[in-house]
Amino acid sequence: MKVVVGLGNPGPRYDDTRHNVGWWVVDRLAYDWGFDSFEKEGRSLRTGGSVGDTSVLLIKPTTYMNRSGAALVGVDGLDECDLGSDLLLVVDDASLDVGRVRFRPGGGAGGHKGLKSVSGVLGTDSYARLRLGVGLMPEGADLSDWVLSPMSGADESTVVGLLPGLTEAVAVWMRDGIEEVMNQFNR
Repeated sequence: MKVVVGLGNPGPRYDDTRHNVGWWVVDRLAYDWGFDSFEKEGRSLRTGGSVGDTSVLLIKPTTYMNRSGAALVGVDGLDECDLGSDLLLVVDDASLDVGRVRFRPGGGAGGHKGLKSVSGVLGTDSYARLRLGVGLMPEGADLSDWVLSPMSGADESTVVGLLPGLTEAVAVWMRDGIEEVMNQFNR
């Protein structure tokens, strides 16, 4: 089983913020793959199905960003996964220009509180992540204010325009692994 977790914050006030692009990606995956609607289960919204011969679980934590790891406690099947090859976290990255895509095999949180929370709960930072650029924080701005603010129309259009290609990229990750998806899609 492959598990894709899109980090974000629950509630309509956060829907169009930079911090919620992880949710945008898993919503698009569910749509493109014809999965059922997300259902509340524990501390997350979940849906799943099959992509080819691969079982896939999509998760959107409802715990707010800095407590995202709590949503993974008790997820059926996660303890049987090889976290290094079967788990993908999708997050915003305020240190990348809008529209930049970076798959990584692991590493530190880089100041991202959602990744820090997940790593703390899992006891490792050796899991794949997809970092999606949401624009560089303006000089003098507060990081929290920046990532919790809505994107401009042009920036949002750029990110939304990436979503169909990211469905293909995640399928490559599931089939061929992190190195192959990095070679094909990092930009």
